[in-house]
Amino acid sequence: MGPSKTSDRAGDEGGIFLSGLGQRVRSARAARGMTRKILAKDSGVSERYLAQLEAGRGNVSVLVLLRVADAMAMPIDLLLRDAAVDVPLQREAGELISRMGESDLREVVDWLREKALDGQIGGRAKRIGLIGLRGAGKSTLGRIMAERLGFPFVELNRIIEADYGGSLDDLFSLAGQPAYRRYETRCLARVLDEHESVVIATGGGIVANDTAFEALLARTHTMWIQATPQEHMSRVVAQGDLRPMADNREAMRDLRQILSARESAYGRALATCDTSGQSIVESADNVFSLAQNVMKDELAGS
Repeated sequence: MGPSKTSDRAGDEGGIFLSGLGQRVRSARAARGMTRKILAKDSGVSERYLAQLEAGRGNVSVLVLLRVADAMAMPIDLLLRDAAVDVPLQREAGELISRMGESDLREVVDWLREKALDGQIGGRAKRIGLIGLRGAGKSTLGRIMAERLGFPFVELNRIIEADYGGSLDDLFSLAGQPAYRRYETRCLARVLDEHESVVIATGGGIVANDTAFEALLARTHTMWIQATPQEHMSRVVAQGDLRPMADNREAMRDLRQILSARESAYGRALATCDTSGQSIVESADNVFSLAQNVMKDELAGS
């Protein structure tokens, strides 16, 4: 007797699921700027297994969860999350949100953010948060903008190094990316609490830190400083810094993947300034004009 149609369908669905799982793992890794070697080190999972997982050939025991979830007509992520399995109102909200278009979804997220953090965030005040990949010009332009506005300038990674008591290289090599994210969250919260007016240049991967990024969006007028992949790379090379692409022969490909994976998150900023092909003076003027525009209500009341 040959295999049943049911087992064939389960096999097909399993292959689709594992393929999607691998794609999500690759995308999440790219968004965090992590090579497979770094992820293996931080997770304790071998590079070989990660390669299999990203190729859609992960541990087939995951399929057991897929079948169990399917039998109970529930999303599998509810079995994978460390949270209540069935909260009807949250499930209904999630289903309704999943049907929305991007513009409506942005409005809902903004409303939910204000609602969830009401009374805790103290508004955006006169705070500017700069996001974007390393090499876009956040630090250089941030300092110029802060000086023109008369605000303090804070480079978040320097605050993290001071809090840790060592360099970022030491933090990553000795404690890994999870530890860095904890420092990032804690240091950003302190900067936001201590400053009503400030320009903050964040690390390129803050968008992969949900807690820190949500706080930045809620408590600053967030601006995305961007450039073409080629300009990002040339500026980073000029700085003598290839982290996190060190020892990677396909650095440009990885850079493009990181930008692609983060584009949607970076796009949540209130304003965007493309510095490609511009001089520092031109970019500084553009960024300053954008800052005045996004903070017009706060500046008018000062």
